[in-house]
Amino acid sequence: MSNFTLVDPNGWDCDLQSVYSAYMGHFQLHNIAWYERSWSVFFESFEEFLSFSWPTITVTDAWTGRAHIVVRMSSVGAFLKMLKTRFGETLPIVENILRITPFETSQRHLRTISDYASYKKVFSTLPAVVLAAQKVRVRNGEPKAIRELWASRDKTFLAVDFEWSERNSASCIEWGYAAVRAGAWPPDPEPNYRRSHYVVAEYADKVHNRHKPSFPWAFGDSQLVPKAKLPQMIQAIISSLISPDSETIPNTLVLVAHGTVGDLRRLEEMKIKLPHNLLILDTMALERQLYNSGQRGAMQEPSGKPREQDSNLSLTGMLQSLGVDTQRVLHNAGNAAFMCLLGLQLLLDPDTRVPTPRTHSGVPAMMRGPSRSPSMPPAISFMPSPPLYAPMGMMPSGSPVMFPTGGSPELHGDPSAPNRMSYFPNHRSISDHRLTPTPPIGSSNSHGARMPGRPRVSSTNDVNEMGERLASMNLHNKTVGSHISRSR
Repeated sequence: MSNFTLVDPNGWDCDLQSVYSAYMGHFQLHNIAWYERSWSVFFESFEEFLSFSWPTITVTDAWTGRAHIVVRMSSVGAFLKMLKTRFGETLPIVENILRITPFETSQRHLRTISDYASYKKVFSTLPAVVLAAQKVRVRNGEPKAIRELWASRDKTFLAVDFEWSERNSASCIEWGYAAVRAGAWPPDPEPNYRRSHYVVAEYADKVHNRHKPSFPWAFGDSQLVPKAKLPQMIQAIISSLISPDSETIPNTLVLVAHGTVGDLRRLEEMKIKLPHNLLILDTMALERQLYNSGQRGAMQEPSGKPREQDSNLSLTGMLQSLGVDTQRVLHNAGNAAFMCLLGLQLLLDPDTRVPTPRTHSGVPAMMRGPSRSPSMPPAISFMPSPPLYAPMGMMPSGSPVMFPTGGSPELHGDPSAPNRMSYFPNHRSISDHRLTPTPPIGSSNSHGARMPGRPRVSSTNDVNEMGERLASMNLHNKTVGSHISRSR
């Protein structure tokens, strides 16, 4: 076992112990007195069977997820050829050997097992093989693996989201999270989701995104946190939910995000420590896998073309396809984290109760844009927009679900994620006179109204103009008075 050789797992599909078990069953089925044969020494025990020196690798089954020590069928043929050469008797290739389909596609470490001690050493690595495969399965969005994870009811799911400045991507301006622990099942999002939204204090009144402005948090109250304390606060929240690191047992915490590249990069930049056994779940990948496997029903573009395989939906698009009201604006880290966790639960449990977001009377002071930058929408918590997605499946009329792919897409979250698009309509500037109706003439507010298109004058010009009018009136009065006195 000292030689380190890598081999392609393709073709390694026979469980080693099942080979020995299959031949013992074959002898019993056909009443073969194997113990009286000259080659019986190789079947007296599994340990003696291993003395042939079997080339093996460790893989997991693509369907069951279980780890196996496997050999090639050609190795079984070599074993039978050895029996015929040494003992002059031919044994058939039995059919009831356990055959698996390796999940792994990368090269695997080749180990030769010739005794039970070496078998035990390789066998002890199987839990780590299962964990490594499970991390890949969950990260790739495999529906079966994620459903088993959700149904186990022993995990904590933590959804996170960052918002950063459009001018400087290194400046994180918001962070939000939503978590749900195993408890009442299935969990009701409103009372069972633990969530919070943090705004970096140094940027609260100075940095404002124009294309993706932040909106009030719809599921609680926002909190200010100093920039230097944000990584410490994030680390503390994650530490309160994780279990110890392990090479063989998955963590009790599952990290959830919609498109994980950007969020993981932010955590890495902040030097947030994540355990090696942490499972990372991408809701974008899960939705894509569900659609590719036909579990989301027929979906087509507005042009009538079917939705392409392996295409990604933004968080907004995924929620719309699940029948969730998309009038809420997700460019808020707290809203996005909450809705990401809700979207995951809806994909796994469509009967989940969708909570009603909190309405705001106005935008909080720390969320308002400066007067010189009128990029913020009116002071409401949600922008009204027509739904772009119908609920999943077939509509009452029998037509398939429509989803948008054209227009001017707006990237949400990680710009590097392929096909990750959001379809929010462009927000009008609050300084646009078309958003401010002109009061009718004669009303109580008509004196302060101005007609659309009339240029606004500054307060300095107003004062100067008033002074000129008063001077002109004074001069007129003096002139008129002098004429009257002369006529008398």
